[in-house]
Amino acid sequence: QVQLVQSGGGSVQAGGSLRLSCIATRYTYSMNCMGWFRQAPGKEREGIAAIYTGGKSTYVSDSVKDRFTISRDDAKNTIYLQMNSLKPEDTGMYYCATGPKHGSGWPLCVRAEEEGAFDIWGKGAQVTVSS
Repeated sequence: QVQLVQSGGGSVQAGGSLRLSCIATRYTYSMNCMGWFRQAPGKEREGIAAIYTGGKSTYVSDSVKDRFTISRDDAKNTIYLQMNSLKPEDTGMYYCATGPKHGSGWPLCVRAEEEGAFDIWGKGAQVTVSS
């Protein structure tokens, strides 16, 4: 069973930066599409970024656009989320996940990100931004 191991969460003051990492224990098909999600206290889970194999196709939500960057290193089965200019409203639990279990292609990846229909999930990393 593939596992996603997350690291890089923590506490930072507003305006600061953090980088999250997500390493898959081995390759699986659904890793062609990978994404990041977050859930703030009392709120629904939100898809914030997605990336397709090769790293050239990326998506970030409007809520984090121009501040967060998703990237991947396919040779290391790893994706990253670079978070800059952090705001208190970015506080929450951040999860990485592999894409849909069936199907392929970038359009499906983006749709699955918007619907939260991803296959394998990491355990989450807490990000806390203080004002």
